Amino acid sequence: MAKPRVSKAKTKHPFLKRATNIATKIFIYFLLVSVFWVIALRFINPPITLLMVLRNIERKADGKSFKTEKKWIKFENISNNMKRAAVSAEDQLFLQHIGFDFKSIEKAFASNAKGKRVKGGSTISQQTAKNVFLWPGRSWIRKGFEAYFTLLIEIFWSKERILEVYLNVIEMGDGIYGAEAAAQEYYGKSCVKLTRNQAALIAACFPNPRRWTPKNATPYIRHRQYLILRNMKRLGPLDF
Repeated sequence: MAKPRVSKAKTKHPFLKRATNIATKIFIYFLLVSVFWVIALRFINPPITLLMVLRNIERKADGKSFKTEKKWIKFENISNNMKRAAVSAEDQLFLQHIGFDFKSIEKAFASNAKGKRVKGGSTISQQTAKNVFLWPGRSWIRKGFEAYFTLLIEIFWSKERILEVYLNVIEMGDGIYGAEAAAQEYYGKSCVKLTRNQAALIAACFPNPRRWTPKNATPYIRHRQYLILRNMKRLGPLDF
């Protein structure tokens, strides 16, 4: 009597099937948690970021005391000069794109491929996603997560909220985070009172805020300030 054949599909790779099920569940949980996280931060101001934590660990390792100077300020209370300076310096198409400036990304790839100084090409939306949800770094894995969270905040947040969070959490000096803390540190005033020149000088230091400072602006930083001021004149109204 012939023995019944056992289906190979049912007996082959039980470990692979189990691993696939676990991976699927992890993926679904990640999607649900990340979407909930993004939606929650549309209404809740992030109290701290991973970058702030890591910077304090670095300070402690260098024998310095902890330092996190920050004060949240509502969007309407941020100087229009600061808003326009940030957009002019970092992302002039901020109100038009859906999170990515593909022309800037192409230019960055071309420049980096030629071995020139590494350029990021990141939009304000990408920088916000990176600062709020991720860790510092340049790996492709982190870039993938950055793109994912950028799409989420573009879907669930308004442009106004993205710029508000950006100007409240980004690093603007050693232990200084956000426009209000920067204005107080460098000019002894609230950011609502920043002049065009002052806002442009703060924005000129965005790419390397721990090395560059408005208090001791080099000729290079002054030139960046000049370019930002020129862009501010050409920038159309920020209609949110």
